[in-house]
Amino acid sequence: MKRTLIPEIRDTLPAFAKRFVDGATLYDSSCSPEARVYFLDRDGGFYLKRAGRGSLERECAVTRYYHSIGLGTEVLEYATLGEFDWLLTRAVRGEDCTHSSYLSEPERLAKLIGSSLRALHELDASSCPVQNKMQEYVALAEENYRTGNYDSSHFPDSFGYRSAEDAIAVLREGKHLFASDTLLHGDYCLPNIMLDDWRLSGFIDLGAGGVGDRHVDLFWGAWTLGFNLGTDKYRDLFFDAYGRDKIDPDLLDVVAAAEVFG
Repeated sequence: MKRTLIPEIRDTLPAFAKRFVDGATLYDSSCSPEARVYFLDRDGGFYLKRAGRGSLERECAVTRYYHSIGLGTEVLEYATLGEFDWLLTRAVRGEDCTHSSYLSEPERLAKLIGSSLRALHELDASSCPVQNKMQEYVALAEENYRTGNYDSSHFPDSFGYRSAEDAIAVLREGKHLFASDTLLHGDYCLPNIMLDDWRLSGFIDLGAGGVGDRHVDLFWGAWTLGFNLGTDKYRDLFFDAYGRDKIDPDLLDVVAAAEVFG
């Protein structure tokens, strides 16, 4: 997880965060232009996230739910102040899966994230605060198609499409196959999976989570192995560890068709 030491920023933070900043070493841990993330290094660590007004409300709700089932961090504070949302959480024990100790054993890593995902997907999701996320998921892809937001450059060739028209046609033909029966992470990538000496300690960055179709997480699990390891050779190990009985390759293509629209 990237961390860049930064100077004192206490005066720019909301009042509720200042007592956590006192005595802490501060780092910028941002990985997206949409949000600023600060790591406060004291007492096991805290993360303070800032993003546009209203944009962290869902992440807060889903993170609290994951914490209630033992798979997410504790939310200490959520507030909307002016034009920004602020979310303060405790750090999850261990390191994320992009740590060199995990990337150095790719076969073990692929199997672990596959079996961990299957265990997540077997949980009862009836109490999750975000239900039937697939309606919004498809609607966002359709809107981005209409506004010209199309980019297949980040996806492996086996998932990509030659044009926006090819992708939207696959999505429209297959979207009726999506189920809404599974607890999703929503962005099941190696930086969002926390391990403590090869034991799952929790998930982070849950803003895309909710109840939907398992193939969304399966798509991202396969994608992240290729992206972070530089090869697709471990994809089959991931799928085997998850269980082929629950995987429909055609639905992975439909998810890919949605994801190329952001």
